[in-house]
Amino acid sequence: MVMAMMGTEKLVYVLLVHAFYGAWCSSVGGSLHCEYSNLASLHRPHSVSITEFGAVGDGVTLNTKAFQNALFYLNSFSDKGGAKLFVPAGQWLTGSFDLISHLTLWLDKGATILGSENWPVVDPLPSYGRGRELPGRRHRSLIYGQNLTDVVITGENGTIDGQGSVWWDWFRNGELNYTRPHLVELMNSTGLIISNLTFLNSPFWNIHPVYCRNVVVKNLTILAPLESPNTDGVDPDSSTNVCIEDCYIVTGDDLVSIKSGWDEYGISYARPSSKIKINRLTGQTTSSSGIAIGSEMSGGVSEIYIKDLHLFNSNTGIRIKTSPGRGGYVRNVHILNVKLDNVKKAIRFTGKYGEHPDEKFDPKALPAIEKITFENVNGDGIGVAGLLEGIEGDEFKNICFLNVTLRVKKNSKKSPWECSNVRGYSQWVSPEITCDSLKESIFPEHRSDCFGLSENNLEISSGLSRSPWLLSW
Repeated sequence: MVMAMMGTEKLVYVLLVHAFYGAWCSSVGGSLHCEYSNLASLHRPHSVSITEFGAVGDGVTLNTKAFQNALFYLNSFSDKGGAKLFVPAGQWLTGSFDLISHLTLWLDKGATILGSENWPVVDPLPSYGRGRELPGRRHRSLIYGQNLTDVVITGENGTIDGQGSVWWDWFRNGELNYTRPHLVELMNSTGLIISNLTFLNSPFWNIHPVYCRNVVVKNLTILAPLESPNTDGVDPDSSTNVCIEDCYIVTGDDLVSIKSGWDEYGISYARPSSKIKINRLTGQTTSSSGIAIGSEMSGGVSEIYIKDLHLFNSNTGIRIKTSPGRGGYVRNVHILNVKLDNVKKAIRFTGKYGEHPDEKFDPKALPAIEKITFENVNGDGIGVAGLLEGIEGDEFKNICFLNVTLRVKKNSKKSPWECSNVRGYSQWVSPEITCDSLKESIFPEHRSDCFGLSENNLEISSGLSRSPWLLSW
């Protein structure tokens, strides 16, 4: 037993779990709330330190066997209240290891898990049919688990560092045989918390819950160089009841990307992403988007609630990506209270994203994109307010803009709004939307066509003459 886990560490842990009380996602009164009820995680009766299994935190010694052996031992307590693996201060070099159910992986202050260069290869996800960037199999994530229940990865702001630069070089030089690994991937699992940590330099996506439900990602800092390839922050994939809150993310790709499978494989697997809440997210990406949906969305995406997003010095604010051949749907998305500073493209829809897993996709499998609401969006130093490109013969419909003020740079030579194959409604938008298919007012006749409008703006709508800069949020 580890006495060091008492005192400050125990207090932080108790406060952490109390902070998550009420943290799973559920629909109440037309909006999404986070509720946490897994109080069993408040106390793990069995605790060990990684040092008890011979691990050495010098940043050089490879500790893969120590992690594997510790978790094999702790698995014997999974039906006895669960267990905690304590990682003290130090640099703990390791390859990939599997988590177990009813586990807390705790990284203490000053603790860093370092990823080695040799990670095993596993089969592709059934909803993708192949590795995301290369045909065939894929490298397994550094921290991995499948078919798990009640897993907490947390600590006192410890760090998980994928040391991804070597992987980025291999990718750029075409030297990889398999798709790069994530830092954390949990599959077919339920009751997951990832919190109070810093993630650095992932080889590929940072956090990838796939085929999961009841997931909380909270109080994370996720960092990678702005030029690092495909280092997405958090990518919920074919997962339900997901809360992503209070995170700071600066990476080389999308900060958060919601996915649900790729073309015919995602259509066949038919596992949607739904009931996802993203709240109080701040960050930067010079290559990609603050929030993206897709482009892999063939299993469907719905009931997405995004609130209090702040993006700065970035390429794109919010983007929906899809393509003929994807099939699936994106519907019932509400985006509220967005602040954009120096962002090239505030809002973007891409209907012909391309990128198919193979030649077997059906080009007649068209996605349904509908009921997407942007409400209370404010931006300064914007290049283009909206670049909205649907699919010919497959209009994106019921796209709504309410109380949107995007101050476009004076030297911008582009039209602030460019639209094709998109239809919807707008109210209190500046600069004024010039697309005929979006000019019709929301109030009073089309409020029911716009998903998730806030009560505040519904009350204000009775005036109908308010200017967007007079509305506060």
